[in-house]
Amino acid sequence: MSETIEFTPLIAADRDPIARLLHRALVHWYESRLGQGARFGDSHEPFTLFPEVYEALDPGECVTARTDSGEIVGVCFSHERETHVSVGIVATSPDAGGRGIAKKMMSLVLEKAKRLGKPARLVSSLLNLDSFSLYTRLGFVPGAIFQDLLITVPETGLTAAAPTGIERVREAVLADAPRIADFEQSQQGIRREKDFAFFVRNEVGAWRLLVSEAADGSVKGFLGMSTHPSCTMIGPGVAADEETAIALLWKALDGLRGKTLVFLAPCAASALVRTAYGWGARNVELHVAQSTAPVAGAKGIVFPTFMPETA
Repeated sequence: MSETIEFTPLIAADRDPIARLLHRALVHWYESRLGQGARFGDSHEPFTLFPEVYEALDPGECVTARTDSGEIVGVCFSHERETHVSVGIVATSPDAGGRGIAKKMMSLVLEKAKRLGKPARLVSSLLNLDSFSLYTRLGFVPGAIFQDLLITVPETGLTAAAPTGIERVREAVLADAPRIADFEQSQQGIRREKDFAFFVRNEVGAWRLLVSEAADGSVKGFLGMSTHPSCTMIGPGVAADEETAIALLWKALDGLRGKTLVFLAPCAASALVRTAYGWGARNVELHVAQSTAPVAGAKGIVFPTFMPETA
């Protein structure tokens, strides 16, 4: 008799098993396909941050796949927002491949999105053609391509001079959350005010949120970052133009002195990418934004992230 797989929400006791699953799945795929499993370290403990953050933001939205014995063999993070349903990391146990677990978890999320009348959005690796093929079969349409850029910030900060516009960048406060959400909606057609308030409150994980303002006080861009030791990463963010994006990125990196981290930049933002190269950033991967209903007329410079993820 074949083993039954049950799909259920995440509970508090699942956090350590899910962290182990995420770590094992990432190490296995990157090592078997690219010989780069070591980039995810030897311990699963840093990955407990993912279920902690997603559950703090959206309790009960994560889908887990469990065997009859209770073993978790799959996980799919998602969260509903005002304009869309966002899909985060999707992972299955290396031992459970070929059983349609990832497809079933994604189908459950897409069913929820359909009931809500909202599109689903995600960012996926272009190196993993298995997941790319799964998502396109499920109706996701590829959009912007992003370069994963790895950088080590010197202990003394970037050697490059501060760029134009840095004087207009400051730390966001709670009152900025709706203004930032309005700005992102004007640029990208999506809204997620809850995430920005979460960053500013800084109660689970370790977050900073920067905002850039024009002379008249209107928002020109924003950039979040996780400063937690388990996951130091820049994003999410949106800027009206490359000059603003560069200023936000410089300010974010200056606050992460001595850290090695990854950020995603749109391949089409050539001035931003060349500037990042000049600061010492190097390509390590490519990702693509995908949506079941791409936003027409989206504009601006986007910095995606892996937690919480929204393309």
